[in-house]
Amino acid sequence: MGRRRAPELYRAPFPLYALQVDPSTGLLIAAGGGGAAKTGIKNGVHFLQLERINGRLSASLLHSHDTETRATMNLALAGDILAAGQDAHCQLLRFQAHQQKGNKAEKAGSKEQGPRQRKGAAPAEKKCGVETQHEGLELRVENLQAVQTDFSSDPLQKVVCFNHDNTLLATGGTDGYVRVWKVPSLEKVLEFKAHEGEIEDLALGPDGKLVTVGRDLKASVWQKNQLVTQLQWQENGPTFSSTPYRYQACRFGQVPDQPAGLRLFTVQIPHKRLRQPPPCYLTAWDGSNFLPLRTKSCGHEVISCLNVSESGTFLGLGTVTGSVAIYIAFSLQCLYYVREAHGIVVTDVAFLPEKGRGPELLGSHETALFSVAVDSRCQLHLLPSRRELLGGAGRIG
Repeated sequence: MGRRRAPELYRAPFPLYALQVDPSTGLLIAAGGGGAAKTGIKNGVHFLQLERINGRLSASLLHSHDTETRATMNLALAGDILAAGQDAHCQLLRFQAHQQKGNKAEKAGSKEQGPRQRKGAAPAEKKCGVETQHEGLELRVENLQAVQTDFSSDPLQKVVCFNHDNTLLATGGTDGYVRVWKVPSLEKVLEFKAHEGEIEDLALGPDGKLVTVGRDLKASVWQKNQLVTQLQWQENGPTFSSTPYRYQACRFGQVPDQPAGLRLFTVQIPHKRLRQPPPCYLTAWDGSNFLPLRTKSCGHEVISCLNVSESGTFLGLGTVTGSVAIYIAFSLQCLYYVREAHGIVVTDVAFLPEKGRGPELLGSHETALFSVAVDSRCQLHLLPSRRELLGGAGRIG
């Protein structure tokens, strides 16, 4: 049998770094760019319309938002507001999509499958925002507030996330500081030093607790600016005396069928690259006392990104060598794996939401994971229904 391949859903004209899916409209939002260098590679945020055509999930470019000289490296979504990490700044965008009334036109390209892109140049920008009309859907995007969020000698915002009610957002970057901002004014309400060196990832829980992971090998739990505890993984899990590990990613997830239940998931990778690389690990933690519940090896490929499905049922992983995997959160068992799907570092993964338009777009599959990479491609990873998953266990690498 040949190597399993994932369908290419969309190819952008620039490297892709960040991904979000809006549950209410079913829009897939992919962002990236070539940065400030005069290479001719543009920077932008692309809004893709997801549809089921002839029984298959398809994406078409609905709107391209030009971000001028700044590539978007990270994204967070709160309703109709996007928080985009661009160099040392956080830029808020508002997008509004609604159906045009009285449009009787049939869907263009209804016989097409796979990646689709509108022909012709992107629409011209206006200072107050941009409107795009496509197949009965109208989209308007406007820039809101922007603020500098990192102040190191080589400043870069590396992560952004909203709190549970979307009234605050937290940012972290290369200077090791967490900064919390009001939405949408971006008035700073909190600032504290969380790590020596870069912050790799952060996650905000529904109870206001904040988890940060950094290049200093630490993972910390905060209540506002007060340290609550530090995660103790290597002390409780596999020990390699000559191989220090660091935390690469962290995400909170619900516990399925337990409305008040909460889990924290982290990825641990070797701090240094070795000729014979030791395995990476995936860990589930109790979301109230932050004690480790379960740790499993997820192979020898270095993990680059992590995400959790809306219900907390599935985990999505990407690797620096371009592979993509889906794990079940409860047992940390691998259900789906495509080796070198992208062939280059996977920069972000996102699940199709389980509410809104999600079920309609998913069809008979168990879940759908989207992945983006520096190769400019967005790929689709479909997990078959449970009765087709028997015997499908495995792990990365």
